[in-house]
Amino acid sequence: MTVPNILLSGIVGSTAYGLAHEGSDIDRLGLFAAPTEKLHGLHRPKESHVSTAPDRTLHEAAKWCRLALGGNPTAMELVWLPDELYEVRTPLGDELIGIRMSFPSASRVRDAYLGYATQQFRRIEARDGEASSADTRKRTAKHARHLKRLCHQGLELYTTGRVTLRVENPQEYHDFGERVAADPTAALPVLRLYEKAFAETRTVLPEHPDETAAEEWLRRVRAHFYVSQDAPPPRRSAGALGMQAP
Repeated sequence: MTVPNILLSGIVGSTAYGLAHEGSDIDRLGLFAAPTEKLHGLHRPKESHVSTAPDRTLHEAAKWCRLALGGNPTAMELVWLPDELYEVRTPLGDELIGIRMSFPSASRVRDAYLGYATQQFRRIEARDGEASSADTRKRTAKHARHLKRLCHQGLELYTTGRVTLRVENPQEYHDFGERVAADPTAALPVLRLYEKAFAETRTVLPEHPDETAAEEWLRRVRAHFYVSQDAPPPRRSAGALGMQAP
């Protein structure tokens, strides 16, 4: 998959969290800019490109901004990566990193992170009645790790305005995953604990995201990738052709 005008791209997922093990997939996330002139046509360009082997997701700049403004945890990872995990960095990409605190807002971060964590819990619940197998336990443990990570990272962003992708104690997350794989009911108390923490903890985030900063950055992207073309000659009027206009 060849996508032009990539502004920012890096390695995310379990590698970024410090939870990767032998055989883990390497996930990549990035954003690109569609040529500005293509945004004015009848058919808008594709907003996301997703591939496997390698696993890579690329969002068009405007779509990434909308996701981040909505508090999407996966999108937000891209602007909080450790420097060594970036594979593509451009000046416009660095500008985006520089305004990363313009995107999160209190209610959207709380709802998005807890919402994604709840999705992981629902998947754990759905597998509770399945026949126990190595694959089922492996998937349940993975959902449990994601649940705990999302809760922890979301609360960190909510209370400090920062996101630390690499977890402090990876073994704690692996142990939690194994515990939930053995007893899926062990996941619910953790989810409830973080729901309570969000409700009772003071946030440093604003009530609304700073859409102005995002809009200004996106307009700079559009200006940078605008390719002017010679305008077609003006249509001659009927009078200039010696004819009466109807």
